[in-house]
Amino acid sequence: MELINQDIQSHRAHLDEIIKDLHELTMTIRHQELAAIVSDLRNRIHEPFLFVVVGEVKAGKSSFINALLDTGEEIAKTGPQPITDMIQQITYGEEAKEIRVNPYLKQVQLPIPILKEIGIVDTPGTNTIVAHHQEITESYIPASDLIVFVFEAKNPYRQSAWDFFQYIHKDWQKKIIFVLQQKDLMSEADLQVNIAGLKDFAQQKGITSPRIFALSAKEEIAGQSETSGFESLRTYIREHITGGKAPLLKLTNNVHTAIHIHQKIGSGLQDRHKQLEADRHFRQDIHQTLDEQEARSFKQVDLFVENLLASFDQTVRLKTGELQQGLSFPSLLRRSFSAIFSSKSSVREWLDQLIRSLEAELTESLGQRLQTGVIDLADSIQQMAKLIDLKIRNSETILRNDHAVFSDIAERRLRVLEELQTAFASFIHKTDSFFDDNLFPEKQAISPNIATGSGLAAIGIILAAVTQGMVFDITGGVLTTIGLVFAGVSSSIKRKKIMQSFSAELDKGRNRIQQTVDQKLKSYIHHLKNRIDHNFDAFDQMLAKEDTQLKILEQQHNGIQDRLHAIEQELPKLPL
Repeated sequence: MELINQDIQSHRAHLDEIIKDLHELTMTIRHQELAAIVSDLRNRIHEPFLFVVVGEVKAGKSSFINALLDTGEEIAKTGPQPITDMIQQITYGEEAKEIRVNPYLKQVQLPIPILKEIGIVDTPGTNTIVAHHQEITESYIPASDLIVFVFEAKNPYRQSAWDFFQYIHKDWQKKIIFVLQQKDLMSEADLQVNIAGLKDFAQQKGITSPRIFALSAKEEIAGQSETSGFESLRTYIREHITGGKAPLLKLTNNVHTAIHIHQKIGSGLQDRHKQLEADRHFRQDIHQTLDEQEARSFKQVDLFVENLLASFDQTVRLKTGELQQGLSFPSLLRRSFSAIFSSKSSVREWLDQLIRSLEAELTESLGQRLQTGVIDLADSIQQMAKLIDLKIRNSETILRNDHAVFSDIAERRLRVLEELQTAFASFIHKTDSFFDDNLFPEKQAISPNIATGSGLAAIGIILAAVTQGMVFDITGGVLTTIGLVFAGVSSSIKRKKIMQSFSAELDKGRNRIQQTVDQKLKSYIHHLKNRIDHNFDAFDQMLAKEDTQLKILEQQHNGIQDRLHAIEQELPKLPL
């Protein structure tokens, strides 16, 4: 017997260290309720096997306890009105005394031998209206070794009682025996009906072979043991709990409770990990959407520039032919001779008109292309922004606010996501979000134009402003240079040289249009992509923090898991 006690004591000490680390884990995840439960579990490791008696008000719990202890005294108060207004923990003591632990808990010590092996907790009714009673009762469930669920024999079907059963059995998977109290108030036939009904209810709730005891505390206290039913309950206690078995059973229960809490945290960590992976996938999807839009917009710019150049080439080709024809010797001679004897334009005036005509036609043809291309580009960007906004609003939520373990993490994530939604909605409706000083050095000249728009609608105006400015600068520069080439035409006719210079300057202008429009628009698109992406900075910081925290928590959790598994494997080897 001493050897068994030493083995159990050694394993208790080992479990104490494991539960200490489990408590540190609950503190790390900042779950106050679980931390309190684990702390209480650790404090009760060395206590006797714990019976927790639960049931509705007036189900006969106190009478049941008085009859079970069989002291001839009223240990648990009884009466016509609800008497138990606090939890009573009944334990062994060399002399009888009561200790008020707190406003909700009283410890009763009695010199009763059976209390050396078991402790009994008498709880208020599960349907009590007194504040805190049910939550205090619930706090005893995790540390309990056996739940004695007491029903009125006349009505074991009350919903509130079975709701509480769900908490005990489903949430904590505690071993339960059922007591139908006050059987003396029923006929035997009706009692058997309710026993069968209780058995059916329990099986529906997941207990394969429910243990049900029909008892009469009144008969037991009156000395009618042969009909009270208490002997069958005492036999069950002797065969399954007392007689040296209680310490190992309690150790086993404590290990299983620790495992259950550990698994509950593990399940929560899995949910957090799934949420992190879903958020990473969401973030990668945003990156991909931005990259694809950038590539799509770049292709639009390439096509846009091709259309501009095609329009440029068409206009220039007609004017080049007109210039070439006008510089023929007969045409120049005719213009010079006509200018002497009439009011017709001279060669110089004709060239000036040609330049002005070229400028007007380039402005018109390029302007039309600009308008069409910019509208298409702005519309594409706008659709992309709307798509991102929709993705934000529809991001997958796995870790919800009512999560059993990590509701605070879920709430923090929700706040970050809501702030992202608000910030992005604000971003896409602000003109300044799409403005870049590096692309618009003449800010004052452009501002009045974009002031008429807002948000994504302003993209088109901004792009039009910058591209039109570029084209006007380019065409103006080209035509100025051509004007200088033409300056000496009236004094010296060098048709071939003029045409070569004219073509060379037009080629330079063409290249400048191609390079400048392409570079400016693609830089603007890339810059806008980065600005959109910066809206996710807080979300990215949350993901990085979550990744770091999860690695730490999972390492702690895995270390505890290995040790709990090892001690669980050792338990069957310990002799009773």
